[in-house]
Amino acid sequence: MARPQTDIEAGRAELLEVVDDLIRKRGAVDISMSDLAAAAGMSPSNLYRFFDSKEALLEAVAERFFDEKVRIMVEVTESDLPVREKMYEYFARRFVVMVEKYEAEPDLLKSYLEIGQQYFEVVRGYVDLGDHYLALIVAEAMEQGYFTGLSIDETVSLINQMVHCYTNPESIIYIGTNKLRVEKLALIVDAIFNGLGSQASAKLTKEPHIKIVS
Repeated sequence: MARPQTDIEAGRAELLEVVDDLIRKRGAVDISMSDLAAAAGMSPSNLYRFFDSKEALLEAVAERFFDEKVRIMVEVTESDLPVREKMYEYFARRFVVMVEKYEAEPDLLKSYLEIGQQYFEVVRGYVDLGDHYLALIVAEAMEQGYFTGLSIDETVSLINQMVHCYTNPESIIYIGTNKLRVEKLALIVDAIFNGLGSQASAKLTKEPHIKIVS
């Protein structure tokens, strides 16, 4: 049985719902602490009981936005799935969540993306966290003989570039979910393991057959 929230935790959760409502009404306009206090029907001094600064509020907003994705990353990396399937689930499950959010309230997601660009330093930690968990999967794959000749950092960087359309929410907006499908993602993950995971890939990274344009 889940432990009950404290009054402070419950109050923060309610205030984050108010933030959602403000963004629905106003879009990605910067929300001040005074704006939030007024919308919540409380004094600014009372608001500071829940968030002691604008930065604390932004961090709570980001934590709430990424909460389900972080949970998925932890669950997948700690699972007993075969490593190839684990990497697919790592990207596919988060992509499905992203699509569901977009289809439920496209304008709200767009506004949150704009806010994230304005306050990228707050978001950066979650981007780095994603790389951390991906690196755990890559390390596991390397123990099984994949990605020979590449470092973990190189492999993570290459994989991120290959799956970028499935991890960047803006891709859903501009490309559309009819073209971005999990069936295609499965093929990409197979290509990652069959290509980067072969002995030939190590040689190709040093002696590319394609002439690199400088």
